[in-house]
This record gives sequence, C-alpha cells and structure tokens, in this order.
Amino acid sequence: MRGYLKRRDVRVRLFWIAVLYVAEGLPFGLFSDVFPVAFRESHAPLSEIGVISLLGLPWTLKFLWAPAIDHFRHHRLWMLGADLLMAIALGHLAWYHGVGSAALIAIGFFTVLSSTNDIAIDGYSLELLEVEEMGVGNGLRIGFYRAGMLAAGLVLIASTYIGWRYAYILAAALVIADGLACLAAPREQARPAINRQSLGEEIASLSRRPKALAMVLILLLGALWLANDVLHWSRTLPHLFAYAVAVSVLAWGMSLWRRDPQTKTASDGPLFGALLEMTGRPGMPAVFLFIILYKLGDSAIGFMIKPFWVDRGFSAAQIGTVSVMAGIGLSILGGLVGGYITDRIGIYKSLWALGIVQVLPNLGYAACARILPRATLGAPIPPGHQILLYSVSALDSFAAGLGTAAFLAFLMAVVRKERAATEYALLSSLFAVSLRLAGFASGFGAEDLGYATYFLLTFLLAFPAYLLLPAAGRMLAVMHAESEPRQT
Repeated sequence: MRGYLKRRDVRVRLFWIAVLYVAEGLPFGLFSDVFPVAFRESHAPLSEIGVISLLGLPWTLKFLWAPAIDHFRHHRLWMLGADLLMAIALGHLAWYHGVGSAALIAIGFFTVLSSTNDIAIDGYSLELLEVEEMGVGNGLRIGFYRAGMLAAGLVLIASTYIGWRYAYILAAALVIADGLACLAAPREQARPAINRQSLGEEIASLSRRPKALAMVLILLLGALWLANDVLHWSRTLPHLFAYAVAVSVLAWGMSLWRRDPQTKTASDGPLFGALLEMTGRPGMPAVFLFIILYKLGDSAIGFMIKPFWVDRGFSAAQIGTVSVMAGIGLSILGGLVGGYITDRIGIYKSLWALGIVQVLPNLGYAACARILPRATLGAPIPPGHQILLYSVSALDSFAAGLGTAAFLAFLMAVVRKERAATEYALLSSLFAVSLRLAGFASGFGAEDLGYATYFLLTFLLAFPAYLLLPAAGRMLAVMHAESEPRQT
C-alpha cells in the first residue's frame, strides 16, 4: 500500500469515512428493506406499500436543497439534527405501528431527512479527503454504506422476536447512535469568508442573463420531470409540461429582452451558483455526458438480471442467497479492491481499466441466456447451469464494486471543496437520471430483442463513454492543478 496510508492523520480520516457511511447506509436500508415488510405484516394493501417507493423521491431531488448545507456548512450538526429527527419519525412509527396516512407521512418526513443527511455526509467527506486518498476512501464508502444497509437487516430480523414496536425503537436507537458518532468526527476546517451574492441579487442577475437563466430553467424542468415520474402530477393536470415549458420560455424571453452583459454573473449566487459555475467551466458539458454514459452498460442490464433468473426457473431463495446476499459481500470486496487499484494507478487509468471490467459480466449473462433454457419455477435445473449462472453473478457483483469505486473517485475529484455538497449532489443526481432512463428502456429492449441479444447490446453500450474519457482526463488535470496550492 502507498506510504501515505501509514500516516496517522490519513488513517483517522479513513476511519471517519467508514463511520459516516454506516450512518448513511442505515436509513436507506430501513427505507428499502424494513418499511415494506412492516407494512405488509400489518396487512397493508399492495397499493399502499407501493406508495412507499414513491416517497424515495427526495434522494433524487436532493440537489435542490444542497446549497443550504453548503451555505451554512457545519455538516456534523446537519447530520446530528437529521438523525435525531429521523429517530422521532421512527418513534412515531413505533407508537402507531400500523399503516395509513400518518405512517406514510412519517416515512416521507424520514426520507427528506435521510437525503439531507446524505448531502451533509457527502459534502463533509469531500472536504475531508485529499485527492490521493479518494480511491481507498471510495472503497470504504461503498463497503460501509452496504454495512449500514445490513444493519437495517438486523432490525428486520429482530422484529420477528421483539415485535415491530420494539424493532422501530431499536432502529431509532441505532440512528441516534449514528448521529452522536457523526458529531464526534473532526471539525470542518475553517474557510475564509466569501462575499457571495444574496438570493435577491442572484435572481436579479439571472433575469438579465439569458444563458444562465436557460441553464436554471433546464434544471428545474428536469426536476419537475423526475418528480412527475414518481408522483404522476400530469394525470390530474394533463398539460402540466406544456404549461411549465410555456412559463419557462416566457421567463427566458423576458431575460432576453432585459439582457445586460454588464450584470454581475450569478455564479456566486447561493441557490443556483454552483450549477452555473460548473457549467461555465471549459469542457464541462462533455464531462456531464461522460457521467451519464460511463455506467450505462452496467445500469441497462441491472434491472433485467433478476427477471432473467426467474425465467430460467431459479427460486426467490436462490436469487436472494446468491444474487443479493453473496452479491452484497462481493460488491463490498470489489469496492475495496477498486479503491486500492484507483490509488495505485490513478483515477484516469482506473476509469479506463475498471470501466471495461465492470461490463465483462454482461457477456457472461449473454452466454447464459444462450445456454440456459427457459424453465418454470420448480423444474429441475442441471448443476452445471446453476454453477454457470452463480459464477457470472459473483463476477458481476465484484466487477460492479470495482467500477463504482473508480467512478465515485472521479465524481469527488471534479468538485470544488468550497461547494462540495451542492456540486456532488448535482453530479450524482445526473447519474440517477441515467439510471432511471436505462431502467425504463431495459424492459422494452429485453422483450423485443430477447435476453441474449439485449445483454450483448448492454456490453456495447459501455463504449461511447470512452470517446469522452479524454475530456474527463482534462478536467481531472485542471482540478488537480487547482488543489495543489491548497495542499502545500
């Protein structure tokens, strides 16, 4: 391992990265694994359980309030506050541990707080780590985030023995413990005060700068699209997007009429300044496109893997044991190994090498789709076929961890620490849009082309990002040059 890992200050920083990402993974594990089971055991209808998934929208839209955390900083207090309020929400569920609108409101409150906690932890981590530590740091992020999700699984197991009321109390105690641990992390480094625009000055500036306003309007329309995709507002207001586009065009037209090149740029603004500053960097549009495309092959196959298992006759128990439980362990290992490799060879080279490795299992799944016949549940599956699919699944989980470690290191390296929370939230939300679009299209692709052809296509989808890797490399070089004076 590199010599810097022998330094005590580096080991301390990496220790806190591990602690913080347990604290980030636990709430998401409660949301995704515990709440749906608790509702179903309380005899909630499936339609009500489905509403729970809609309440995860704040994780997608968290970039909208990330500027508040960047403005006030004090990340550890944001973490503690969010955890204490999440514990109150869990206490409400413990006291009224049934179902209904009150429980759904509590879960919605919980997800807003959890996504806020994520913003604070990500921003703090970006300020804490130096560039040469990001590979190992991201390996720890991946592994201990998963460990936090597994801790939520312990709450699920405990509910069988102590009942849901006390299981929720246990979850609340764990969340409070996480908040207190986060508060004990090292204080943020003091930064010189920056004379930024007020919100009013920012809005006034945008009203006179059409190019900047266009970027903001595109962001807001994208946020509306994401929200509508979950909440389906357009069903009750059929012309929602026509109205939104019309208002946007009208606002942009007014800014064009009032245009004043002498107006101070809005890139110092508290609300949209980070977006405008990032998009104004030379070469950043190509970097945005690279972020959308880099894990496209991996994302496009992900939603179709478990349906493929089912169509080949594998049971839920087999899927859960191999694809989920063993897969989590292997993805943690892959993240740690990927972090080590990224630190050894650098972020740029690891994007090249690990980007290819992360989609090699797609070829394995394409081969499985050719070899394994369609079967019904309960039909005997030859041992050789089982071994083949289990092996490809293991490789897939490990390789996904490798690629994710390099990708997260890249995202961390191209944000400025002064606005780390906002810029990272924007970039991660951009990736979330890619994931959502890939998932939407995957069902049509697998159905129309068949599993084998579609899985082969997902392998080829990984390569367009490589055309943009030089642009990503140039941005890494620019950000590294900026960080050197700060590190010396």
